[in-house]
Amino acid sequence: MNLNLVWIIYKAKSKNALEESLLCFEKLHSKGIEVIKFESGIDTNQLKAISTSKPKLPDLAIVLGGDGTVLGAARHLAIHQIPILSFNVGGNLGFLTHDKSLLNNDEVWERVREDQFAIERRMMLQANLSNSDKSNKYKGGKNYWALNDFYFRSYHDETSPTCSLELLIDDEAVDRYKGDGLIISSPTGSTAYAMATGGPILHPGIEAIVVSAICPMSLSSRPIVVPSGSKLTIKPIGDLSRRVKLWQDGVSSELIQPGDQCLIQKARHHAQMLILDQSPSYYRTLTQKLHWAGSLSNQNNFF
Repeated sequence: MNLNLVWIIYKAKSKNALEESLLCFEKLHSKGIEVIKFESGIDTNQLKAISTSKPKLPDLAIVLGGDGTVLGAARHLAIHQIPILSFNVGGNLGFLTHDKSLLNNDEVWERVREDQFAIERRMMLQANLSNSDKSNKYKGGKNYWALNDFYFRSYHDETSPTCSLELLIDDEAVDRYKGDGLIISSPTGSTAYAMATGGPILHPGIEAIVVSAICPMSLSSRPIVVPSGSKLTIKPIGDLSRRVKLWQDGVSSELIQPGDQCLIQKARHHAQMLILDQSPSYYRTLTQKLHWAGSLSNQNNFF
């Protein structure tokens, strides 16, 4: 890979991420590589300017932070097919990141330059909002993207009522959900919020969409897995006060109300993640991150 221009995207309000970004900047700059730094967070996200300023795109984006920082970067970079190399600096689980210790290894950058890595293409989701009245409040066809999930929860200033949502798949009415909300998840997001609702874990090599209700008021509501080519339409039900909020990868997005609808489907682009591990294993990652038992032969005093 030719490294002429590299972006460093680091976790906002993280001293460790800032310090590592400066060290990484100096290391890459000393190798004759042009480097631009971006701060990324919920309140401060300098990547938002990409869509308007249209800067020169990098050969590689290095993300320093946790999974949340990677998700935020992917939402802006995937559409431009910018490969992402991420390191866990100040994160928690780090499902999508490499260990921080690799940053101090000069061999990493030589391996990248010599194409000694794999690229894992992660399925993204796309959402579009529309309304049935004549206000045209969603005119312009704005797209929303997520690497993990979109979910809908009731919105109210002082109380937290349940919400009612109707789900259509490929224009066929499937169910009506009453409860705390509904999650539409990618395979990557199957180990996030959807997993907490009892949803299945999907290997990232499987392209499918998971639908999971959040605390449904029905014993018959169960997570379902649908083909990646499916088009899912979610409609709030009730009077105009029954607004719900759309969240993308855990970040607040838009308020929608009865009369509006949200179409969610597989995005045309993928997040391109660089994998440095020469023998990567998704199951090993699950075992380590979720603290599964793994092989009994590798454990002492198991019984």
